[in-house]
Amino acid sequence: MQSRSGRRARKKRRKKKGQTVNDVTLSHEESFVDLRRWLKEKGFRSKCLIPASFTDTGRGLMATQPIKASELVISLPERCLLTTSTVLKSYMGDYIKRWKPPVSPLIALCSFLIAERYYGDLAEWSSYIKVLPKSYTCPVYFSNDIMDLLPLDVRIKAVSQKEQLEELYSSSLPFFLSLQPIFTEPVEIVFTQDAVRWAWCSVNTRTVYMKHAQSDFLSREKDVFALAPYLDLLNHCPEVQVHAGFNELSRCYEIRSVHGCKKFQQAFICYGPHDNQRLLLEYGFVASGNPHAVAYVDLGTLKLCFNEADRQLRQKLLFLKDNDFLRNLTFGLDGPSWRLMTALRLLSLEPEQYSCWKNILLGAPVRQDREDWCIHKAQMLCQHLCDNNSNSLSRIAQLKAGADGARLEQLCVVESLRREERAILERSKQVLRNNMPQSSPWEPNRIENMEH
Repeated sequence: MQSRSGRRARKKRRKKKGQTVNDVTLSHEESFVDLRRWLKEKGFRSKCLIPASFTDTGRGLMATQPIKASELVISLPERCLLTTSTVLKSYMGDYIKRWKPPVSPLIALCSFLIAERYYGDLAEWSSYIKVLPKSYTCPVYFSNDIMDLLPLDVRIKAVSQKEQLEELYSSSLPFFLSLQPIFTEPVEIVFTQDAVRWAWCSVNTRTVYMKHAQSDFLSREKDVFALAPYLDLLNHCPEVQVHAGFNELSRCYEIRSVHGCKKFQQAFICYGPHDNQRLLLEYGFVASGNPHAVAYVDLGTLKLCFNEADRQLRQKLLFLKDNDFLRNLTFGLDGPSWRLMTALRLLSLEPEQYSCWKNILLGAPVRQDREDWCIHKAQMLCQHLCDNNSNSLSRIAQLKAGADGARLEQLCVVESLRREERAILERSKQVLRNNMPQSSPWEPNRIENMEH
């Protein structure tokens, strides 16, 4: 008699094999069925990876069989890659070739994505367009009140990124208008700022790096983009190691795992050793437990350490700037960075120690009383960032109460960034406490009585 196993038994088996019970396969959904059928017509074959929704990362690819070390994770034929070459061979190609000055590779790809989305089911790439996100959690989508919740360093970069995108739209508008013969509706309705933002995020967050020969019909900007349907469902994990690139012999973009992947687990790739601020800016997400995560100390925060009575302060700051020591000052899981402590050591020096400046940047130690001063200042900076972090998390909790949809998703990703930052700062505070000598005049209960 054949034994029957119910849902509960299947869940137990999957849990033993490494699959989270709440992970749900998406391979049956019409959009993914259509995508796989379309890719199969272009020569793509893959039975070991299926789309799934994971509790921690959202959409991704699940291994349906063990992937051994050094085995191929995925191999996507050249015909399946959407590149500028694809665009130049399309109905849009002649318009791009005639336009002077030439448009950038980025604008060529963005324009094609917008046009294909407009054509819907009639578009050649509709099967791919349908599985792309409708919007993104990149900061270019953030309203001002959400932007204000970001740490200052990433906020400055995010505002700049938003301004650059607006400038890109304005400068590209004449080219967009030249595409009017392709559309039945006015171009202004098709190529809106929101459409360009969506296309820009699609290219920026989902392309793989692939060098292309310089085209005479495009600007001199580097052409290294390739949109890779299905492959772009692979999520980032900072601990994962893969070998990725275009294989000239097989004419496929291939990803090969270094350590392999277990059956029913999510298959990951690594986008690079990026901290969480860069991941948010470029990809719109935050990696939990990211070993590369840091908390940045901006110049405005560093000013808390300035002694305005120091007649050499201006010279010190100029010296630090000239030697590139006023940026990338951070706290990490192992405490304040060497760059931050080096900057503080130079700021701690007394007038008669002017001759030591260069040696300090090369790693020379300072007197113990100066080192204690630096640790104390690092504690002040860390506490200031902690207070700012707490205020932001409180504000996020308030805004989440009345938010839904895209706004709620944006608040959640900023909250994740702030929570990861808080964990780093708490670890740094502990490291600094352990490094402060017990006999130091800069002990917390004696600080308020000391001169800074």
